[in-house]
Amino acid sequence: MIKNIFISLFTLILVLGCKAKQYDESEPPKGYSSNTTLKLAYTTGALKLIEKDFPLPEDIQEYKDVVYKTVDSMQLKLDIYHSKDIQKTMPLIIFIHGGAWKKGNKHDYLVYLSSYAKKGFVTATIQYRLTDVAKFPAQLHDVEDAVRWLKLNAANYHIDASKVALVGGSAGGHLAMLNAYSNTPEEVDTNGISANVQAVVNFYGPSNLTDETAINASSVQYLIGKSYEEAPEMYKKASPLFLISKKVPPTLTFQGTLDELVPYEQSDILHATLQKAGAISYYHKLKGWPHTMDASVKVNAYCQYHMDRFFEKYIPLN
Repeated sequence: MIKNIFISLFTLILVLGCKAKQYDESEPPKGYSSNTTLKLAYTTGALKLIEKDFPLPEDIQEYKDVVYKTVDSMQLKLDIYHSKDIQKTMPLIIFIHGGAWKKGNKHDYLVYLSSYAKKGFVTATIQYRLTDVAKFPAQLHDVEDAVRWLKLNAANYHIDASKVALVGGSAGGHLAMLNAYSNTPEEVDTNGISANVQAVVNFYGPSNLTDETAINASSVQYLIGKSYEEAPEMYKKASPLFLISKKVPPTLTFQGTLDELVPYEQSDILHATLQKAGAISYYHKLKGWPHTMDASVKVNAYCQYHMDRFFEKYIPLN
């Protein structure tokens, strides 16, 4: 009798423990009351982060350091990934790394590149000139040229050039929006190819470089190469917010309320402006999460869940 009760209690504990570990990826993970408590959770191991460096799955084909552009003797490169079993052309997702336009690496998004290649997409990640090499709009021009190169060479990498999405975080989100909002199918290069895309995912990217936080940020000043007082029109030109119209591609935005680099109010205004213009906008504001919040295992799973459905609608696999 006592033995049976002990076994039942032990089983109950195991079941409850398993349930405690499960969570609904469609629901926002519970955040933190402040960045201090978040850092404490990380220090104690309660906050689990994704692996950034790991062996590429054996079933994924990688094309590493492909040169897409040479400017001022500098070679700009990109990486491409797809399943080794790929049989036909598939939608392309291009990832743009962050780093305040002055640092970062195209390798930073390996977790997404690998994950979405396994899901059936072709994925790519691009290098662009950082601010110690060139000032704005060089970064935008590099993104545009990378998009065009991938479309031009689509047949070599099983890419469906009619289904392209841009994804970027922080500075990369800013550049993804700039490219998506400033390029139309009618604007083509000498090869007849446009840098337009069908969808954009913005992870906590600054959308307005003319607000007080942005104009006082050293990274923004270094991007433009001049102060706001010296070149207000250039700050506006570099702001995706002022490029919004009904015709811009569907936008999916992720933003945390504890973000100390890009105020969440920027994403609030971005979403409202897109809606007012009649554009398609989806907005996920995660309470109690910081900048680069998708480095969290749970937040990353949540973001991918909603990205999956976004891509299914705007760059479907079939």
